[in-house]
Amino acid sequence: MPQIKHHLTDNLLLAYAAGTLPEAFNLVIATHVSLCDDCRAALAAFEVLGGEVLDDAEPATVDKTSLAATLALIARGDRAEDPPRTIPSGVFPAPLQDRIGGDLADVRWRRIGGGVSQAVLPTSARASVRLLRIPAGARVPDHGHRGLELTLVLQGAFRDDTDRFGPGDIEVADESMIHQPVAEAGQECICLSATDAPLRFRRLLPRIAQSFLRI
Repeated sequence: MPQIKHHLTDNLLLAYAAGTLPEAFNLVIATHVSLCDDCRAALAAFEVLGGEVLDDAEPATVDKTSLAATLALIARGDRAEDPPRTIPSGVFPAPLQDRIGGDLADVRWRRIGGGVSQAVLPTSARASVRLLRIPAGARVPDHGHRGLELTLVLQGAFRDDTDRFGPGDIEVADESMIHQPVAEAGQECICLSATDAPLRFRRLLPRIAQSFLRI
């Protein structure tokens, strides 16, 4: 298990527990939580809190036949067996392996310049999520943000003006941040990144390519 230094905020964990986040952010958070004992414990506490809130809520009016119809559906169905839980091997944690149907070798990469490659994953229109492969020592173009960006390190590490981010670490960047991630030497950096708005590049070339690369 990686030694995780950078965690999710309480606000993000609360929103994830409440089910109000875009699908892209949910994937990044679920992947991080599968690696991070601290965030997993915090999420469990927020889910218990949400259950208490539901217990105190006013009951909703439902059709009188709803219970009988639900019980009839249960009686007609087969009992589902819980699949055995296994710890996945490879670079990707279980939520990400489940999503792409494999591991690093199964990803179809597309070069986006500077040696960096990406693989955009299908998701809802509210936000986008992609895998990034950054060669050791390579720099991502410096950029700001028009919204929120969550970047989870899966392999290797990168540094920017704020700190170092290694396996399991997650960087939460908002509109106040401008940075230029640089992959550490020795091993290519693999990240899972979600954004809910286009990035704000300073240089002309990345801005021209932005619409084609969906970043």
